[in-house]
Amino acid sequence: MASTRAEEVAELLYELKRAAKVAKYSVIAKKAGFSAGANGKAMDTCLKTVRRDWPHLQWWRAVSDTSLVVKDSDQAKKLAEAGITLKAGKDDTMTLAAPEDVLMEWPEAPAPVAAAPAPVAAAK
Repeated sequence: MASTRAEEVAELLYELKRAAKVAKYSVIAKKAGFSAGANGKAMDTCLKTVRRDWPHLQWWRAVSDTSLVVKDSDQAKKLAEAGITLKAGKDDTMTLAAPEDVLMEWPEAPAPVAAAPAPVAAAK
């Protein structure tokens, strides 16, 4: 059975697919209501669950907060197939070539407005 976190991440991955965008771990996690964890460990766990339970979803649209992708990895291949350009990084990594064009940012939800206090009747 999938976790609530994984279900929320799965829904956000579907939004990313429809928008033809990618998003960073911390952005997805925040939108889903949790912390991505140290070095994205919580997001890694969610993505493993998504890959297992919903293999049709585009898990590879979630990128690390550094935007680094391992060269020749499944994620790098899927991003390239989707037309997302990567450029060579250090060692065996690649990074998004034009992050401003492909990264999704969800707008912040407005803070709830506090209700005005009820008027107090004057004592006579």
